[in-house]
Amino acid sequence: MQTNMRREIDEIPEAAQRLLERSADQLKAAGSALRAKDPAFLVTIARGSSDHAALFLKYAIELQAGRPVASLGPSLASIYGAKLKLGGAAAIAISQSGKSPDIVAMAQAATDAGAVSIALTNTLPSPISKACTHPLDILAGPEIAVAATKSYVNSIVAGLAVLGEWTGDAALQRAVADLPNQFAKAVKLDWHEFAADLGEAESLYVLGRGPALAIASEAALKFKETSGMHAEAYSAAEVLHGPVALVGAKFPVLTLAARDAAEGSVAEIADGMAEKGAVVHVTSSRAGKAKRLPFVETGHPITDALTLILPFYGFVEAWSRSRGLNPDAPASLKKVTETR
Repeated sequence: MQTNMRREIDEIPEAAQRLLERSADQLKAAGSALRAKDPAFLVTIARGSSDHAALFLKYAIELQAGRPVASLGPSLASIYGAKLKLGGAAAIAISQSGKSPDIVAMAQAATDAGAVSIALTNTLPSPISKACTHPLDILAGPEIAVAATKSYVNSIVAGLAVLGEWTGDAALQRAVADLPNQFAKAVKLDWHEFAADLGEAESLYVLGRGPALAIASEAALKFKETSGMHAEAYSAAEVLHGPVALVGAKFPVLTLAARDAAEGSVAEIADGMAEKGAVVHVTSSRAGKAKRLPFVETGHPITDALTLILPFYGFVEAWSRSRGLNPDAPASLKKVTETR
């Protein structure tokens, strides 16, 4: 019997196409607003998978637009009542449900402070859409499984589309427009070899660098959510500053590399851990000792990183079922989490 999670993973290409077609005018308007504002910096407001989407957009914006991006703790507004000086900034708030009180409060505070505020949400109308100057419907469609998949991906697609409009970067715009086709390829990739090598492991590392670090963070969360397995995400560089001490014989490491400037160093670190006896899998053909996982080459370093999440989602859904668990309904979790 097919799970809701598997069905929603398979819907990602269609959901992305729907977003790019039906929200085109709103995406352009948000990009135009950023171009007119010319913000000195940006802030993001999100939690959970949405915060991992925000991390991906942070790297994309810093690489493509040259503006620094910082993540704001929502409790600054909801608990501490802090007044931040955001008049020269733009804010991106991401929330699937659009109604988590602390996310809404921080978004409203950013808008009140004079920031151009963009809401990426799967629910319109919603409190988050009212709190921001540019509410964008990511149009992922109903998502029943507790673990976010297509809403995570569409949040990033929407952000990248806005970024392309803002910067006028033709290469990025073409790459974003082609994402539904690339997703259709990526969703069919099989990472079963990684599952076979996990064996009875109780913990693992997920590594990435740049935009792929955001994918690693999302992957580590999904291990915990769907499979009750301890997983920690690290920058492939940061892991060498201490955490590598835990890596020994048979320790599993999933290394996510995109076709970008960091690929060579990430593959080298993966090989180094493999030499220590760790069971290392990497999405790169530049590794010599780590085992290679299949990936899609999109022709753009930013979208290359994003496609890595699709085969991972497929893998972790199957891995959860193989452990006798239900990935649709993780223990102690519910679909909408409202924090204050």
